[in-house]
Amino acid sequence: MNDIVDQVRERYGAAARRAQGDVSAACGCACGCGGNSDAGCCGGGAGDIALHIGYDADDVARGGDSNLGLGCGNPLGLAAIRPGMTVLDLGSGAGFDVFLAAARVGDAGRVIGVDMTPDMLALANKNAAARGATNVEFREGRIEALPVADASVDLVISNCVINLAPDKRRVFAEIARVLKPGGTVSVSDLVLVRPLPEALAASLDAYVGCVAGASPLGEYVALLAGAGFTDLAIPTLVPAGVMVAGLAVDDAERTAAAQALVSATFAARKPAAQGAQAA
Repeated sequence: MNDIVDQVRERYGAAARRAQGDVSAACGCACGCGGNSDAGCCGGGAGDIALHIGYDADDVARGGDSNLGLGCGNPLGLAAIRPGMTVLDLGSGAGFDVFLAAARVGDAGRVIGVDMTPDMLALANKNAAARGATNVEFREGRIEALPVADASVDLVISNCVINLAPDKRRVFAEIARVLKPGGTVSVSDLVLVRPLPEALAASLDAYVGCVAGASPLGEYVALLAGAGFTDLAIPTLVPAGVMVAGLAVDDAERTAAAQALVSATFAARKPAAQGAQAA
């Protein structure tokens, strides 16, 4: 488990270093961007990937260089965000979704990003300073043990990050813990609609590329339900071919991955009457 966490941290750290001009940082297989870590490693740019997975041109322009092309969907697309809300982004990276959410919650609201990669946190804070963003905050931490108070958040979002967590059940329990009663969750993730080939499922490179760690679609729903969430919905499903195009595997395995995976956005609510039951 520690090997997986260390590999994920290193791959995303390399993505952050490349975004800041360190061309010696390895590309690696990170989520989104054709399986690579930024526009310098991809066949297409991060903006093109964002448009493909559900963001619009205004989102891409507003996000600017905070968009590294690492997502697999748009968790903000159908989320009900109102001025004054507190939003939490799991695996916030360089801050793309954080800054988009911050524009919608306004000065009276607050957006917290949590990431376990120091290089990403440094880049996110640099991006926030450049934007003069005063309603955002980035915290270092694991999504299995969020550095966030109980019942303090109105909305939790995440973009192609939960499938990187070795203990997804713990992640959903943490989401339930930090949400206020009646709060909502909207997460985009790669999920399986058929089994992966055995060799690909066992590949560490495929795991940190958000492929081998993907859960079956029904299991993902069961994890949300098991954490006490209600009003479960899957508003969008997107073929994942473009997101696995750069995986460092042979053509047959890449084709199998494209056929086995979809990008899904999951929405759910923590019951208002009582706290969600942590699994």
